[in-house]
Amino acid sequence: KNQTAINEFILLGFSYGLQVQTLLYLVFLVTYIVTVTENAMIIFVVKRNHHLQKPMYYFLGNLSFLEIWYISVTLPRLLLGFWSQNKTISFSGCMTQLYFFISLMCTECVLLAVMAYDRYLAVCHPLHYPVIMTHKLCFQLSILSWTGGFSISLVKVSFISRLTFCGPQIINHFFCDISPVLNLSCTDISLAETVDFALALVILLLPLLTIVFSYYCILSTILCMPSTQGRRKAFSTCTSHFTVVIIFFSATLFMYARPRRIHPFNLNKIVSIFYAVFTPALNPLIYCLRNKEVKEVLRKII
Repeated sequence: KNQTAINEFILLGFSYGLQVQTLLYLVFLVTYIVTVTENAMIIFVVKRNHHLQKPMYYFLGNLSFLEIWYISVTLPRLLLGFWSQNKTISFSGCMTQLYFFISLMCTECVLLAVMAYDRYLAVCHPLHYPVIMTHKLCFQLSILSWTGGFSISLVKVSFISRLTFCGPQIINHFFCDISPVLNLSCTDISLAETVDFALALVILLLPLLTIVFSYYCILSTILCMPSTQGRRKAFSTCTSHFTVVIIFFSATLFMYARPRRIHPFNLNKIVSIFYAVFTPALNPLIYCLRNKEVKEVLRKII
């Protein structure tokens, strides 16, 4: 009761020597520019080319739009923090950053499950696919992904924002993430921690189970195909999405599907860089390099 509640935090970011700071700044700046350019190009290509007016590319356009905002929530502030003497962030600013980051991450979880369901229908039920996966259903599934992700994040952040933070006000991270923020609370966090952990399991495991079931059915169908060429074509339509799923879920499960009362070691910071910065840059490359249709369209445009 004698402690004073704080209304701002200090984001440590990466506190190294000048040479290392300069190198990290250049790496993150190039990564940000490349990521935004890649994803914007995919959106442009999908929107402008009639050959790509298919459900798979509609969801890919949604994913690219999400990735632009996903990396923009954290990286611009990190880049400013390299050279700014003021590394503080207000309580409301921290909660806002946390809300949008978690919202976009939850949305991506659901969106990747929707994309797996799309591939399941295309491979396992090819004759019914055009009838089932209509434009209306595509729109409804994309709305479900966005509203589901932002709604779950709203519940999580509302519980965290009710906590009292008394100091120290230093967050050993480059953005406001759940675990570092919870570690600074001087009140009982058991309810917020339980709600956050339960919702993390729901938003991670339910989409992951959908993806696993979809790919189990896809693999069973592909192995039963008599034609080698047919099997190869079916595999090629799924490998890029499956690669993105492995990269994304391996990092997010490590960070969020565990109890929250963990001190933010540098390992957590490194893992956060991987899924918050480099994954949005890798996803467009994976989809473009593994997808013949996208590569053909890009080749014609170039």
